[in-house]
Amino acid sequence: MTDIIPLEAIERRILLIRGHKVMIDADLADIYGVTTKRLNEQVKRNRDRFPEDFMLQLTEKEK
Repeated sequence: MTDIIPLEAIERRILLIRGHKVMIDADLADIYGVTTKRLNEQVKRNRDRFPEDFMLQLTEKEK
């Protein structure tokens, strides 16, 4: 059985950075019920499945 996540719970995790709507990896991992480390591992292993602009590295100021 899959739990349904309320739209508001997702919307409040969406940030506007550099003019793009983004989600922090920890928030995305939480939604999917995995660790942040595991999410990032899978993205790195499957880069060809994601758009080129799927990930970005925040600057110290943006953090």
